[in-house]
Amino acid sequence: MSEELLRLSKRMSELGLCSRREADEWIAKGWVRVDGQVVSELGTKVYPSQKVTVERQAAAEQARRVTILINKPVGYVSGQAEDGYQPAVVLIKPENRWAEDSSPERFDRNQLRSLVPAGRLDIDSVGLLVLTQDGRVAKQLIGENTNVDKEYLVRVEYSKPGRLPDSDLQRLNHGLWMDGKPLLPAKVRWQNDDQLSFTLREGKKRQIRRMCEMVGLRVLGLKRVRIGRVKLGNLPEGQWRYLSPDERF
Repeated sequence: MSEELLRLSKRMSELGLCSRREADEWIAKGWVRVDGQVVSELGTKVYPSQKVTVERQAAAEQARRVTILINKPVGYVSGQAEDGYQPAVVLIKPENRWAEDSSPERFDRNQLRSLVPAGRLDIDSVGLLVLTQDGRVAKQLIGENTNVDKEYLVRVEYSKPGRLPDSDLQRLNHGLWMDGKPLLPAKVRWQNDDQLSFTLREGKKRQIRRMCEMVGLRVLGLKRVRIGRVKLGNLPEGQWRYLSPDERF
């Protein structure tokens, strides 16, 4: 079977070199070579068997890109400002940096450029939100094939007499449908009398709140406490820190 041509930016993303957006930037700057030849035309297509390399400048620029963890409070949106609400990125300023942040990274306002959320957190939810300049991190957390799980603590109230039946707890773990499709298996267990722990590998809009509604639970509070191997820990609400060099999702 003959090879299929792919856009160079897509191939670079598949190889884990960078995101597609970064790839286009590097191609335009002449930092990408295909079989040893510089390629600077956007939209160029290549065969998977061709060798793609990047110049040292690209690796150096990528190394300067930061990833920031913030404990998002209620009332802030994850991405662009909407309906009069501010985006969480406005909290990224020196006075809000956690005093116990052990990262040697120095804050620079240029770090706010191209800093985007790698995953959403509802306006009325709190907890761990990742903002990154690094396309590799964004792809790992929100790409089509991501397998990074996320853990939430959810305070709930049952809308019927008595306690949530075990059969409905089992449905929260596996068996619910949303938007015409079955949800992936989740891990849902009681933490205490009014709080559940949800661990998910997908993130449909308001998924946990909608799942709870399906079994008669009302969500009173929702907090994301872990993304992959990175925990919220003791990071205070409204404060932020850098992802340290030795941390991996």
